[in-house]
Amino acid sequence: MKLQGKVAVVTGAASGMGKAIAKLYAAEGAKVIVSDLNLEAANATVEDIVASGGEAIAVVANVAQEADIQNLIDTVVSTYGTLDILVNNAGIMDNFVPAADLTDELWDRVFAVNTTGPMRAIRKALPIFLEKGNGVIINVASAGGLMGSRAGAAYTAAKHAVVGLTKNVGFQYAQKGIRCNAIAPGAVNTNISTTINQPNEFGMQRAMVGMNINPRVGESEEIAKVALFLASDDSSFVNGTVIAADGGWIAY
Repeated sequence: MKLQGKVAVVTGAASGMGKAIAKLYAAEGAKVIVSDLNLEAANATVEDIVASGGEAIAVVANVAQEADIQNLIDTVVSTYGTLDILVNNAGIMDNFVPAADLTDELWDRVFAVNTTGPMRAIRKALPIFLEKGNGVIINVASAGGLMGSRAGAAYTAAKHAVVGLTKNVGFQYAQKGIRCNAIAPGAVNTNISTTINQPNEFGMQRAMVGMNINPRVGESEEIAKVALFLASDDSSFVNGTVIAADGGWIAY
């Protein structure tokens, strides 16, 4: 039970990697706050956890909204008294739109969910962590945050920003008992593709050039195991860094 007694928030936890992380954390003893836009699906995750003997609650949150972030963390503290682990997993794709076709609306929406949301959640959690002298932050970045063309311009820039945010927070609060790391998944079998509609033909063609060198597609449970490592004391000396979990895709 590597997370016994810990309180963990996982955003985007109604499906995919977030759901897998939430279930594994609960199995390892954490009280889990399952946060998602979809309350029905979030409750289904909670039901799975409870049926397996774990403890969890669902909290609806649109991470692009400051008020929802405030309510999320406040609900955690009012329910469980504290927060130990924050996993910023919620994210959306960008239809592979290249820079020439990029609109302000798409740029702002992708950054609001993928970058500003994690920043606001971190900002809200840090005073709790600072007061208790410990805390763990895990951001779900992407191979697209390490490489130049795994997606469109907005997603690529937003995930690169998450990597920078991770390193900054990790170093600046390292002597306060707080660790901040990121996971950069490669292609994983999740439903994030449902956020892709009418993909840009040129942008997708350019982004797909490297798909034939991808060794394989991963599963959400494989990412969850990395998230467990980063949340537990097993990674006590790991801070301010990014772990790529991509089957070797970006090694080429």
